Amino acid sequence: MARNKHPEQTVNLILDTAFRLFMEKGYERTSIQDIIDNLGGLSKGAIYHHFKSKEDILYAVADRMSAGSSQILLEIRDLPDLTGLEKLKLIFQHALNHSMQEQLFIAAPDFSKNSKLLYSVLRETIDDAAPNYILPVIRQGIADGSIQTECPEELAELIMLIANMWMNPLMFNCTVEKSRRKFLLFRQIMQGFGLDIVDDEMLERLLELAALFVEHK
Repeated sequence: MARNKHPEQTVNLILDTAFRLFMEKGYERTSIQDIIDNLGGLSKGAIYHHFKSKEDILYAVADRMSAGSSQILLEIRDLPDLTGLEKLKLIFQHALNHSMQEQLFIAAPDFSKNSKLLYSVLRETIDDAAPNYILPVIRQGIADGSIQTECPEELAELIMLIANMWMNPLMFNCTVEKSRRKFLLFRQIMQGFGLDIVDDEMLERLLELAALFVEHK
């Protein structure tokens, strides 16, 4: 078999094709064969040379979608003129209003049917999001007086577990009404910690995304 002289182009073609199909058909209804059939002559071997499974393709698609978002979160974390509490609210605003959210909610898999994917989100939440974005902001908030807690690491994990997992409509196939009630309880919990970080505008945005997921699942 001839050596692939342009592996990066091949990977990009696979990811572009897979993402388009995930958007059109949904992840669950897109097969590896569907992706192959839309690659313009590339073989199944070309896919499996770069990706072991459809799940691996999904991971790569998600990584590419989130790359810009991660950079923005780092920029928010390191802003010099905001309190920790203000940064925490800005992080939530960005997470809900990021331009890729609509595409994510349309193309997302059914996490309730895939424990491996669900666990990967859980580990990323605990090992990456909480310590790298939320914890530094909470520590700053403690230092500047805008956040009061004696357990910053645990609070960072709690916030992200609720937001990324429990409150996320993608995780448990929530109805729009269920998503609304979860958001309201999350706001009440955060206010109990003195963290007024979510508002009615964020609620409306979450409900828009939840409705989008329900429509396309």
